[in-house]
Amino acid sequence: MSHEEATRSMELMTTTEKDDPSPAAIDRPPSSGRSCYYPEVSDADWNDWHWQFRNRVTSLEDLARFIPIPKSEWETRATVLRDFRMGITPYYLSLIDRNDPDDPILRQVVPRVEEHENRAIGNEDPLGEEAYSPVPGITHRYPDRVLMVISNSCAIYCRYCTRKRTMYEDAVPNIEIDRMVDYIARTPSVRDVVVSGGDPLTYGTKKLEGILSRLRAIPHLEIIRIGSRVPVSLPQRIDDELCDMLQNFHPLWINVHFNHPAECTPDALRACDKLTRAGIPLNNQSVLLAGVNDSVKTQLALVHGLMRMRVRPYYLYQCDPVRGADHFRVPISKGLEIMEGLVGHTSGLALPRFVVDAPGGGGKIPVLPHYMQEYDPETGRALLRNFKGD
Repeated sequence: MSHEEATRSMELMTTTEKDDPSPAAIDRPPSSGRSCYYPEVSDADWNDWHWQFRNRVTSLEDLARFIPIPKSEWETRATVLRDFRMGITPYYLSLIDRNDPDDPILRQVVPRVEEHENRAIGNEDPLGEEAYSPVPGITHRYPDRVLMVISNSCAIYCRYCTRKRTMYEDAVPNIEIDRMVDYIARTPSVRDVVVSGGDPLTYGTKKLEGILSRLRAIPHLEIIRIGSRVPVSLPQRIDDELCDMLQNFHPLWINVHFNHPAECTPDALRACDKLTRAGIPLNNQSVLLAGVNDSVKTQLALVHGLMRMRVRPYYLYQCDPVRGADHFRVPISKGLEIMEGLVGHTSGLALPRFVVDAPGGGGKIPVLPHYMQEYDPETGRALLRNFKGD
């Protein structure tokens, strides 16, 4: 598939059932898109990731310029924002249908009354990361790999974020990064590091290059992975300068975070294409979210969109029990239902692993539908059920 064909494929894929092809719809003002929210912004500004980052929507007053907020909910939503910040890039805002209060993109980034209602449910550190932190910023939960949190800043702030306790946009001090690198250097069992945050790709290219250079100089460190939602929320950041720098640090992988097919836009496609052409494999880590992607139909559209962008569906996470996010959580049985709905209806390459990241630092636990009905170890005979139920 050519780049032009792939772009057209993305455009077709992001068309939703709500699109109205009738003549009357042609005269109707758009309810989403750049022309709806930022009609006066020049191409130069729109495509400048620094402009996008500087012009994020961060207050209710900013948000109300674009999306209706019921007056009866204003104070409650303001209270929510005092507890956990908001940040929405103009690009990501443009994906929201302003006429749909339950738009799946909106639900992920706009503070809602449910957060206040669920403020006492859940944990500040649901995965117990701080209990497995030998030095600030490092989580060493598995024998051969560590998590390295180098940033407290994101392009957007997801309302279900498992690290919302740390998202305050102050720069991580260099001395802390020094301690993280030093810990990895003096721990020879560590062969794999996940560089995360926040979002490492919100750093300037030179600063990120300095950190990666220090990691790549550690002899026993084999794999560097970067966790980022930038290709989804700020695709303009993925420019030639960044890709030229990143390709100097192979083997390097990037884990991205697409949750809904509406995020698989032509801009996201171009960002992912640049990264893959720089030799960087892309894996997607999605979170199962009520009202966003908790259906077989949506998940099937998502994994097909990812495959067209050469992004491998990697994990589908059960939403962590983070404080204030209980309205996003669905029963584990829903995740199993979705996985059963995907098996046999798409390629095995498109199937993510459904996992529960166990509270308190228990690690990722795969949860699978039961396809083996019976097994006799003496005869070695098994009774198996296929995707049709036979």
